[in-house]
Amino acid sequence: MKKPSKSSKPKYRRVLLKLSGEALGGAAGVGICPEAVHDMAQQIGEVRELGVEVVVVIGGGNIFRGLAGSERGIERATGDYMGMLATVINSLALQDALEKLGIATRVQSAISMSQVAEPFIRRRAMRHLEKGRVVIFGAGTGNPFFSTDTAAALRANEMGVEVILKATKVDGIYDSDPKKNPKAKRYTHVTYLDALQEQLKVMDSTAFSLCMDNKMPIIVFDFFRPHNLKRVVLGEAVGTVVTA
Repeated sequence: MKKPSKSSKPKYRRVLLKLSGEALGGAAGVGICPEAVHDMAQQIGEVRELGVEVVVVIGGGNIFRGLAGSERGIERATGDYMGMLATVINSLALQDALEKLGIATRVQSAISMSQVAEPFIRRRAMRHLEKGRVVIFGAGTGNPFFSTDTAAALRANEMGVEVILKATKVDGIYDSDPKKNPKAKRYTHVTYLDALQEQLKVMDSTAFSLCMDNKMPIIVFDFFRPHNLKRVVLGEAVGTVVTA
């Protein structure tokens, strides 16, 4: 690992990166695209070179989404557990890509599966961070009816991170869908209250409430623009910041 240069001092010491499952699927958003996963690993590697501690929470929508399964007749709790297993598959894919770049990584799962991942133990995860490892949290919260957004908000507060970095395919939060409305306005900063009142889709309500109650800032940014993750960590004006 390169030592951080004096000219590139990071703004944050410890961050949580929230990745959607679709992001691992590349342009199609389905399955696992090796090139997309490799690009993710490279961006995380750039941040690690700055000395920043990184934890990751990944969704599973590229493989299976519990809510969509329940709409097709699968019992909701069962569907959610299936979705949690999908997040572990994604976690292992990202771990493989990171370790091929020489970045030490640990996967911790909220569902016990000792052959492929450690159980989630907060103190152990903290120790991994202190040793310079990237920690990937799989299986959401381990409970049905909770999204991986909620898992991200929960783990962020448990791990004492300074900010949640929500990776998306758009460059921030808009007042309407920028793909449908070319005149959509992008916010550089919104408050929790504004985001709730204007029903801006930052995270689901449970996750958002957890962030608001604990004053956990969120930055929504375009993860697919090269070096954007590094730019966010260095404190550049990238994406939309959600704070109190």
